[in-house]
Amino acid sequence: MRNRPRVTVLGSLNMDISVTVPRLPEPGATVLGSAARFTPGGKGANQAVAAARLGACVRMAGCVGDDDFGRRLLAALREEGVGHDDVRVTADAPTGLAMISVDHAGENIITVAPGANHEAGPAEVRAALAEPQNVLVVCAEIPVEVIVAALARHHASILNLAPVPEPTADAAAIVAGARPDWLVVNEIEAGAVLGRPVHGLAEAGEAAAALLTTGARHAVVTAGAHGAALAGPDGAGAIGAFRVDAVDTVGAGDTFVGALAVALAAGVPAAEAVRAAAAAGATAATRPGAQAGMPRPADIAAATGLSWPAG
Repeated sequence: MRNRPRVTVLGSLNMDISVTVPRLPEPGATVLGSAARFTPGGKGANQAVAAARLGACVRMAGCVGDDDFGRRLLAALREEGVGHDDVRVTADAPTGLAMISVDHAGENIITVAPGANHEAGPAEVRAALAEPQNVLVVCAEIPVEVIVAALARHHASILNLAPVPEPTADAAAIVAGARPDWLVVNEIEAGAVLGRPVHGLAEAGEAAAALLTTGARHAVVTAGAHGAALAGPDGAGAIGAFRVDAVDTVGAGDTFVGALAVALAAGVPAAEAVRAAAAAGATAATRPGAQAGMPRPADIAAATGLSWPAG
């Protein structure tokens, strides 16, 4: 890619511990599953890998523990060509962990132990803003004050408010303080910010429009297999889902965010960028694993018929 778009990600790095189960457990239930798989993850690192595979020059800022998991996560970034000089190794907390159950339909339940991700602070904000970039991506698995400090100082930004910080009543205030150029959430996260349930593409569209009042310039609400909704200064619209055979939805949302960052950094118009991101996310769901399943442009074309627009 000539004049590669530059993307910086400020966010989390986790070791994912994944188990495939016949069904997702209900409260109080025990379900036997497959052997555990240990794979690199964390929303921030996933988004960085997704952006790198789609042609961007990517830097990562965040924190890992001084342990084997942390070293494995750094090695994974290095293998993907993601700059990781700004990932700080701390002895104050272990590397973050994500415990993931995935059923045979590809749906999942995820519990995260943030660990070193909660050590991110002013040093990581300075690192994220130290070099020029077209787009800054920030996820919400790091402290709220870090999110707001970074986004308040960078115009071309994407805030993936996932998960919505507790208490959820403060979520709208976080967006108002950060005022991101783009806010990306799923139906559950949109509902938490707005204080009402959001189900399906029609309600996602209404939610995206409502989220603009919180301070974001553009808002995207993803609705899984239904597609995604966009609202912004050029109007609102719905992006229909790409029909694929889903195997594992872990990492599909992070792929969407990373792909959106690359497309926007390359100058792709808003609606086309969201459509490209939706195609990338759908493609990721056709393969197991988070980073392992993240696509390259040829994979997106093969799975969805969409030619990656940021080349």
